[in-house]
Amino acid sequence: MSAGHARPAARHASLLIFAGSRARRSRSDRRVPRTSARSRPVTSSANTYRLLILPGDGIGPEVMGEVGRVAAWFRDKRHLPIELRQRHFGLASWQAYGSLMPDETWAEIEAAHAILFGAMDSLDQATKIPPGERRKGSLLRLRKSLDTFANLRPIRAIPGLLDASTLKREVVEGVDLVFVRELTGGVYFGEPRGVETLPDGRERGVNTHVYTSDEVERVARFAFDLARRRRAEGKPGRVHSVDKGNVMEAGAMWRRIVQRVHDAEYGDVELHHMLADNCAMQLIRWPKQFDVIVTDNLFGDLLSDCGAMITGSLGMLPSASLSARGSHGRRALYEPIHGSAPDIAGKGVANPLAAILSFAMCLRETLELPAEAERLERAVDVVLGDGARTADLAVRGAASLSTIAMGDAVLNALGRA
Repeated sequence: MSAGHARPAARHASLLIFAGSRARRSRSDRRVPRTSARSRPVTSSANTYRLLILPGDGIGPEVMGEVGRVAAWFRDKRHLPIELRQRHFGLASWQAYGSLMPDETWAEIEAAHAILFGAMDSLDQATKIPPGERRKGSLLRLRKSLDTFANLRPIRAIPGLLDASTLKREVVEGVDLVFVRELTGGVYFGEPRGVETLPDGRERGVNTHVYTSDEVERVARFAFDLARRRRAEGKPGRVHSVDKGNVMEAGAMWRRIVQRVHDAEYGDVELHHMLADNCAMQLIRWPKQFDVIVTDNLFGDLLSDCGAMITGSLGMLPSASLSARGSHGRRALYEPIHGSAPDIAGKGVANPLAAILSFAMCLRETLELPAEAERLERAVDVVLGDGARTADLAVRGAASLSTIAMGDAVLNALGRA
């Protein structure tokens, strides 16, 4: 994602999938030509968007295979300027390359306009991988290196899936909100951290929740800008800023700075402050009161997973992690918020819709083609409205679709649009 990338002007498309020699074969692999990542230099035409697929571990390769097929449809049928490349990441990278972050992978990351990420197994139990190597190849490290500070997690009640939610239909119907989670600061990155043994033999664990004023200011501006954009689309365009300022000094600072940015630059945007514990309750009680929720790294992680049950499954939630906008666009990482699900990996039953909807976010945020993003989102709505379900969405004992069959259904819906 080098700074030298300008927005492509032409509508020329090409699709190249790159993978290491140990890549799993899938239906997607048979449909898209594959070439060794080492066989071609890292270059990109000014007329194309280079998107790097990092399938990762667990169900990542399965769901990202369907993303590749959907991207190919947009290339062929909608003539979008897309070039896809692929590298291993996570434990798959260690197995294929002997490194969690080889130079070739980092070069591809730097050269890409955006990253499409699948899932990653925990490295904590990877005892054969040196600790330093584990830190180098972590997803947290990747986000920090790219400075993708704003994590967007949309929560939308899909009409065909209302009965999959554990909440009442009247509570979830019509919900359309988005979390803006600060992603590169807070307790996940704060120092000091670690576990030490005290002189008396007790252990003490330490994590530090820390934010600087500029980190809060930039994510607040991002949320307010998003609210303005959503208001222009006919949505409420209000912001709820969530913290624990009643017991945490960093939370009190967060609230004060968000209010200051609002008063100085965004007086036209409706702003409310809410404590994190109250927000968790309100998400279940009446989620339709929310439009944009901006919060820190930890609370955003917890609350957005809570909001996932509005849609009925973690397998439905996409996300986008974005950097500040420079003269040549943003760095961006798109990923489903579900994990690697090792218990179902390789069985072909994973839900690919969150990964596919993450690609829809890429169409909107990186390619800046909201109409194409809406085309894909409508196709997903149609598929679910027709009753298609993967195992995570199906009623117990009912028939369900495989990962590839769900991808087929989305492609068929796109073809009918």
